Amino acid sequence: MLRTYFKSKIHRVKVTEAELDYIGSITIDKDLLEAADMMDGEKVQVLDLENGERLETYIIEGERGSGVICMNGPAAHKIHVGHTVIVITYAMMTAEEAKDFKPTVIFPNEHNKLD
Repeated sequence: MLRTYFKSKIHRVKVTEAELDYIGSITIDKDLLEAADMMDGEKVQVLDLENGERLETYIIEGERGSGVICMNGPAAHKIHVGHTVIVITYAMMTAEEAKDFKPTVIFPNEHNKLD
């Protein structure tokens, strides 16, 4: 049986942009994606620390080194520029696989960069 487990997390980044007139998703700096073991097109859960909003969307790879965290489309109504968010991915695996699996968690600085 497959179960869904926590895979990776970008902990506490600031939303730098919001593009309402876009088809949807969250754009994330490529440096952050690589460090957090996340990929373009991957499903994510975004948690807003300012208003408690939780939503699911998919990743669009942003420019490397830009620090971009951009809420696109309908998500821009719920999560705004300046808000602090946590971005989480999950993976399907067996309980046996999960025993040895170690999630990846990164802690960017206040400029959405890795120190």
